[in-house]
Amino acid sequence: MKTPRLTGMRAFTTIWLGQMVSLLGSAMTWFAFTIWVWQKTGQASSLAIVSTLAFLPSILFMPIAGTFVDKWQHKTTLILSDFGSAAATLIVLLLYRTDNLALWHIYSLSLFAGFFTAFQYPAYIAATTVLVPREDYARTQGMIGLAQASSSIFAPMIAAALLPAIGMSGIMTIDLLTFLIAFSTLLWIKFPPRADLEAAPTTQAGFTREVSFGFRYIFSNPNLRALTILFIAANFFIAIGATLLAPTILSHTANDESSLATILSIGAIGGLIGGGLLSVWGGPKQRVNGILLGGVGACLIGISLFGLAGSVLVWAIASFFFSFFEPFVEGSNTAIWQSTVDVNLQGRVFSARQLLTQIPYLIGMAGSGWLAELGMAKLTGTQNGIHLSMTLLLAGIAGAIIFILGYFTPAIRRTDNNAVNQEAT
Repeated sequence: MKTPRLTGMRAFTTIWLGQMVSLLGSAMTWFAFTIWVWQKTGQASSLAIVSTLAFLPSILFMPIAGTFVDKWQHKTTLILSDFGSAAATLIVLLLYRTDNLALWHIYSLSLFAGFFTAFQYPAYIAATTVLVPREDYARTQGMIGLAQASSSIFAPMIAAALLPAIGMSGIMTIDLLTFLIAFSTLLWIKFPPRADLEAAPTTQAGFTREVSFGFRYIFSNPNLRALTILFIAANFFIAIGATLLAPTILSHTANDESSLATILSIGAIGGLIGGGLLSVWGGPKQRVNGILLGGVGACLIGISLFGLAGSVLVWAIASFFFSFFEPFVEGSNTAIWQSTVDVNLQGRVFSARQLLTQIPYLIGMAGSGWLAELGMAKLTGTQNGIHLSMTLLLAGIAGAIIFILGYFTPAIRRTDNNAVNQEAT
């Protein structure tokens, strides 16, 4: 008898497990890259450049990628994006093993991997939408956050423990093996057929019009437009907090890798607990509360407290709460969009949303090193990492204020009602 293929939440869970293993390997490689770049340069700006270059193509190409996601099979797109990331890791490994790896190689290959990442996000969201029922949208986002948090917990600890024994080449080899696991799960699961491929509403229009469709859709919907503007404003300050975390710890601890690994891991435990709670609970009934309250908590308790901290213990507490609230913000936000936007349009609409909201994140990421090292240092006259802490404190306060203002914006408060009306139709 032929064994039936997995469907629904079981199919998603299988893919999720494969991606979680792959995330662990990728996070271990990223930790190794962070240490390698810091040892080579000792500059927060260098780490910011690497993060920016990895992020840049995934944002700039996302509207184009979203157009193809709405035309291609989700399975094919996910496999393609994973393959690109694996290829970038393999190239770095070969350069490192032949003693030819230079900083510009890391910069270039971060761009290369980021291009394929542009396809992964809209394809993953659209695939989730067709695999699971609507009532599980927030739950699946909690599981995704859980996977990200799990990799963040274990990757720094494992990488820090293994680096002295197997070096960066060994870490990257493990990463490549985890990619094979992710490929296997994608090949095994049968995705629902894309009968909608030829029926997408904009397929007869020109390619430029298709690429711009997502932007026009967002700005024609007052609720989604307001929600997008909220994240455009907040993400600049959130990016500063996320980017300056590692250099702040290293600058205050004399480049102590174990302190960095401990704080990152404890922070990820917060994400693990937050994602696990969201997976079981499903999030608040009014999902906008998950966005706004979670955003205030991540910024005020996470980023600002991190700026006030002067010890590993307080940094760990701040990192914990920064990661704890993140699944509620992202999970609630994505669930609203999945419930509002038709699945046939999600590749283009979600890609447009990502471009609009992540450009300020990209600017904050790129400018955070300069802002802390030059701007804040000159303004305050501080040295030895104090200017990094001051930058984090102010960024956290500004981000919290933006999320609080969301409660005073009627269009944002009504986003849940808009999603419910869309589900009813």
